[in-house]
Amino acid sequence: MKRKVALAQMDIQLGLPEANYQKTARAIKAAADHHADIIVLPEMWNTGYALNKLKDIADNNGQKTQQFLSKLALENKINIVGGSVAIRRGTSFYNTSYIYDQTGQLIGTYDKVHLFGLMDENQYLKAGVKESHFALAGIPSASFICYDLRFPEWVRTTARHGADILYFPAEWPSSRIKQWKIMLQSRAIENQAFVVAVNRVGTDLDNDFNGHSLVIDPLGNIISDAGEEERVSYAEVDLEKLAEVRGPIPVFKDRRPELYH
Repeated sequence: MKRKVALAQMDIQLGLPEANYQKTARAIKAAADHHADIIVLPEMWNTGYALNKLKDIADNNGQKTQQFLSKLALENKINIVGGSVAIRRGTSFYNTSYIYDQTGQLIGTYDKVHLFGLMDENQYLKAGVKESHFALAGIPSASFICYDLRFPEWVRTTARHGADILYFPAEWPSSRIKQWKIMLQSRAIENQAFVVAVNRVGTDLDNDFNGHSLVIDPLGNIISDAGEEERVSYAEVDLEKLAEVRGPIPVFKDRRPELYH
């Protein structure tokens, strides 16, 4: 089974949700025109890291984003891993991902579990507490958000349920892009899964972002690197390769969780 994946490597306009919704709609349409099965968006694509403005610009209960992604998924007949957006839920703000299938049905949500102090997330956002696993385009999958990448125990905790693709939307600064690549390759190898990771480009008040959205196979080979320009890039994921990797080295079967504390 093969699937064509689109990676929306975008320059996010800081604190300007309307401009970002319009740009995201164009990216989704472009991916559908290129016959992609799945499109993946970056982290916090609705607002960027304008955290001090969340009271005014966060999506209330994620309603606008959900209606927006559902409509575009159905109209374009494309599966969407909705990166993440800033939302308000009750009196708290979250960094939240929504996943839609090509019929416009919401099939998964995820609140970022690990909040990144260097970008002040812990001062403005509330952390999630639940795993994200779902079947998208017929593929068992799991989704994380940016800083979660640095916690292999959390990725393994989620992947143990069975995940053929691990999704990592992010706003990962260019100063640490070398670690981005190494850790993504490691998560692919140790979980024997494909990794699809979408980073942004551009700048905000404190950071520079240089993309390098990646698709990585279960052996850690980089299938696709989107480079440093704003673009929608594409890669084919061949799920048949999973059996070749998992058969000889059954890491999940050989785990000894009783010893892991």
